[in-house]
Amino acid sequence: MNDSSNSPRELRLRPDIVENLQLFSEMLKKPPEKIVEEALESYFDAMQKQMLEKNMMDENAQTNLSYDEFWDGVDL
Repeated sequence: MNDSSNSPRELRLRPDIVENLQLFSEMLKKPPEKIVEEALESYFDAMQKQMLEKNMMDENAQTNLSYDEFWDGVDL
């Protein structure tokens, strides 16, 4: 039984990216797959950090009220 949902998807890269990948692979003496994995790990880390910072800024924007905004409409 051939289940295509479990098979890896084919990635297509621009020719200039493939060329740079091959050049760096030779210079660094690393397999191209390792370079791609390291690059993607760095990208994912940076995106996660960026999304967390954005979420924190959004939460702060929703919860930070000025003194007047906080007490507006409160009768003491």
